[in-house]
Amino acid sequence: MAIHPRVLVVAPDDDRLGPLCQGLDALGWTTVTARSEHAALAALGDLPLEIAIIDGRCPPGLATALHIAARPRRLPVLGVDETGALRHDPAVDLAMSAPPHPAQAALRLEHLIRAAIAEEEMTLREATFAARGTSLVQPDAEQTPLRVLAAGRPDQRFLALHNALIADGCEVVAAPTPYTAFDYLHERAFDAAVLWGGEDHAPAQSIASGMKRNTRLYHIPLVLYLSGRAEIDLGQLYGRGFADVAAADTPEDETARRIVALARTYRRHQVIRRTLEGARSSGLTDAATGLFTPALFAAHLARIAEAAADRRRPLSVCVLRVADAGGLAQMKTEGWLGRALPQIGAMVSRLIRTEDTAARLSSDVFALALPATGATAARIAAERIAAVIGCTAFDAGPGRSPFVVGFDIGAAEMGPGESPATLLERASAAVVPTAA
Repeated sequence: MAIHPRVLVVAPDDDRLGPLCQGLDALGWTTVTARSEHAALAALGDLPLEIAIIDGRCPPGLATALHIAARPRRLPVLGVDETGALRHDPAVDLAMSAPPHPAQAALRLEHLIRAAIAEEEMTLREATFAARGTSLVQPDAEQTPLRVLAAGRPDQRFLALHNALIADGCEVVAAPTPYTAFDYLHERAFDAAVLWGGEDHAPAQSIASGMKRNTRLYHIPLVLYLSGRAEIDLGQLYGRGFADVAAADTPEDETARRIVALARTYRRHQVIRRTLEGARSSGLTDAATGLFTPALFAAHLARIAEAAADRRRPLSVCVLRVADAGGLAQMKTEGWLGRALPQIGAMVSRLIRTEDTAARLSSDVFALALPATGATAARIAAERIAAVIGCTAFDAGPGRSPFVVGFDIGAAEMGPGESPATLLERASAAVVPTAA
C-alpha cells in the first residue's frame, strides 16, 4: 500500500520531536523527518506535504525557506521551541514551548491546514468573479478587540487565563454556567470560546454539543482547558468539535496565544464569508440562497480542479438531493418544500467550511466542492450538514405538524486527468436514495 506523508518534521535529532512523530503516525498523520534545511527543501519538492513542524534548534529563517519552497501551496508551520524565539518569527503560524500530545497536535494541525487552504481558496474565488467582471471587495476586519467567551466555574488557573487573554488585547466575557454561556452566544458575536474542563467535563461538552447543532455558532472555535491530568479521550473531544485542548500543565500565556490564533483565523474566515455574501448583488449567484449558480459553479470547479493538480491536493465533490422519503414528496407537491428551500440553501452556506464552495444546481439539488478533501471525508462533511439541517422543522401549513428534510448524498474524488464535468457527473451518479 502506498504511504503518503502529510507532515514534514525538521529536527536535528529525535530527542524532542521523536515521540510526537510516533504518536502522529499512529493517528494516521504520516510524518517524514528531515535533519537539515537541504533535506527539508528536497522533501517538499518530492512530496505533497501539508504542514511542517520545526524544532527550535533549527537555523533561523527555516520557516520562511519552507514557505517559499512549498509554493503554490501555502505551508503552515508549527514551531516547538522552549526558548520562545520562534514566537516572534512571522513565518511561524503557531509556536509551542513543548511538544504537545499527539492527539492535541492533530487538532491544531488540522486547523492550521484548513486555514491555509481557505486563504488559497479566497484567491481562486476572486479570480473566478473577476473573470465575470465582478470584483470581490473584502471588508476591513473589525478593529474591535477579539471577543472570547470564557465558560466555566471561576478557578485560580482559569482566572489566570482570563487575565492572559486580556493582556493579549482580547475582550473576555465570563459565563459561569452553560445557561449563561448560551445566553451570551445568542446575544453577542464571539471569535472563540474557551471552556473550563473542571472535575466534571459534562458542562463543557454540553456547550460544545449545543454549539455544533446551531448553524450560526457551528464554526466558532472551541478550546477545552483541562484542569487536571486525568485520562481523557482526546479523539472523542475532537469528534465533539473542539479546535484545541490545552493540557493542565500548559502555561496560561501560551494557552492564551493559541486561543488568540484561533480567534484571528475565525475572524478572517468571517471576512471571507462576508465578501462572498457581498457578491449576491452581482447577479452571478442564486437569488434565493446566495449559493453559486450552476454556471458559476462549473467555472469555479474548473479553476479549483486545476489548482488542486498544481498543488498536488485532492479535490472532492458532493451532491445533496432533497429526499422524497418521510412525506417530503407531498410537501413538494403542495409547495411547502419550495417555500423552505431558500432557508435550506442559506443553512447549507453557513454550514460548509470557509474553503468549500456550495451551489444550487436545481430547485432541490445542491453541490459542494471540497478542496484538499478525499471522498470519504467529503461524504462525512455532507452527512454532518444534512444532520444539522435535519434538526430543523419547517412549516407545513395551518393545523399541520412541521416537516423535516433529509438528503440523498453522493460523493466522488477527482482522479488523475479527470475533467471537472466528469467529476460532478460521478458524484451525481453516486447519490444513494435514503430508505423510507
